[in-house]
Amino acid sequence: MTAKEQKLGYDSGSVSTLDKVKRFASRNGALIGLIILCIILSIVTPAFLTGPNLLNVGIQAATVAILAFGQTFVIVEAGIDLSVGSVSSMLVAYTGASMGLPPILTIVVGLVTGAVFGALSGIANAFLKLPSFIATLAMMSVARGLTLVISDGRPGSTSGMVNFFGSTVLGIPIPIVMMIIMGVIASVILNFTSIGRSMYAVGGNMEASRLSGISVHKTQIMVFVLSGIFAAVAGLVIAGRLHSAQPQAASGYEMDAIASVVIGGASLSGGKGKISGTFIGAILLAVIRNGLNILNVSSFWQQVVIGLVIAFAVSFDTLRRKVDAH
Repeated sequence: MTAKEQKLGYDSGSVSTLDKVKRFASRNGALIGLIILCIILSIVTPAFLTGPNLLNVGIQAATVAILAFGQTFVIVEAGIDLSVGSVSSMLVAYTGASMGLPPILTIVVGLVTGAVFGALSGIANAFLKLPSFIATLAMMSVARGLTLVISDGRPGSTSGMVNFFGSTVLGIPIPIVMMIIMGVIASVILNFTSIGRSMYAVGGNMEASRLSGISVHKTQIMVFVLSGIFAAVAGLVIAGRLHSAQPQAASGYEMDAIASVVIGGASLSGGKGKISGTFIGAILLAVIRNGLNILNVSSFWQQVVIGLVIAFAVSFDTLRRKVDAH
């Protein structure tokens, strides 16, 4: 029974069917929208529901979804991370042949790089009291600059081990496998660990969390570290798919990641969000882009549509919070 129901003086048994439907729609708006969109596209173009196209949707969603899983930690904690796309590019730059790193070391260095950049953002947010927006905006600029310095602005070749992350094995695309693995890991962290519970607590009420003994600074740093690591994994998938190190490959992905989290039901004010919702949000964005491509809609108009979807999702989140407050 919700606080709103208690305030109105009735229990869950007396809630009307209409109220239950409204509640379900409010909590699962992204899923409902995804189902409706898939039905419309399957009617408009038979090519949409073909096996190869659905696999293509999954591959397109994989990178954004992995970034968004990491972004979920930050948004649940009431922050935002604008640097994830640039941190992904850092890993891509590290995979360049000019670095001369062994394949396994390339991967390790990439993951460590993501963690370090995330930690720096977290420290700036926790101890220097910089708003997460400003801290990660600065880190985005630093990461993009260092990416160009390391790569000299030129693409480089990648090793077989890195290329594996973009390959297909027994008909199964590895990017989709990585998306599922990272989604499961993110879900476990958020739902079954003390740091996950701390994210919800700090995002819901930072001062109450501090008074209850939760290490707020530790939580603030950890969410950005995890976001950086997930960004590095996304960078591996990008490099594997391209079979090359493209320094600007993930530019702009941070906005799609944030949009996926918000579309999936997370609140930008913190304390609310789930990995399954983020996954649906990432799939929804991929389906929109895929459908527009099939319908031969200009890439320029695609940006307009995606922007409108993001604006609608944020507006819906704002409206939902106002309704819950009453």
